[in-house]
Amino acid sequence: MLFIVFACDKANAQIPRRTPPRPAPSPTVKTSQPPNRPKPSATPVQPMKKASELISKQPPMSTNNEILQKVTPDNAHVIVSLTKQRAYLMTGDEIAIDSPISSGKRGHTSPNGSFSVLEKDKDHRSNIYGDYVDSKGRTVRGGISSQIDSAPSGTHYVGASMKWFMRLTSGGVGMHVGILPGYPASHGCIRMPEPAAAQFYSHVKVGTPVRVDP
Repeated sequence: MLFIVFACDKANAQIPRRTPPRPAPSPTVKTSQPPNRPKPSATPVQPMKKASELISKQPPMSTNNEILQKVTPDNAHVIVSLTKQRAYLMTGDEIAIDSPISSGKRGHTSPNGSFSVLEKDKDHRSNIYGDYVDSKGRTVRGGISSQIDSAPSGTHYVGASMKWFMRLTSGGVGMHVGILPGYPASHGCIRMPEPAAAQFYSHVKVGTPVRVDP
């Protein structure tokens, strides 16, 4: 049996194609970044302060009971210091009561000089400053001046309470109970804590001398 073998020329031999290698990905260039800095902590929200916390504290009223027993409406006199924001009930050179006050604010400064008590009124109300209230007693507009602000329809004027009022001037300046925020805050009057105002009131009379120092 005859076998014929055909030899293929190497040049004509088929060479399997190779897939060209893919180009290597270019290395990622890392940009320089500033070092991580800690983020500032958020400022905590401060709770709103109560109105009472905004009031400056003044030394409280002090009483010398031994001297107070000597004080009568006939021998009493009063000295007020606007700088110190204090009022003194005295007999002679002795201080019976030393009380904090709040005098007139800027634009309404309490007058200084020598005065005397012109009037006493335990339940006095201002004829200038107060509120406009409706028929049911509800405040419609508060903190008004009757000389400037007009009354809303259906309201009437109610003067601000000035308990234990001791008038010093014909213009309405006097000593009475009021809020003491720790600085001059009134419209000209001399505000006092109620215990002090009551004691001053009971130990003075119409005609008692009052000296108001700057």
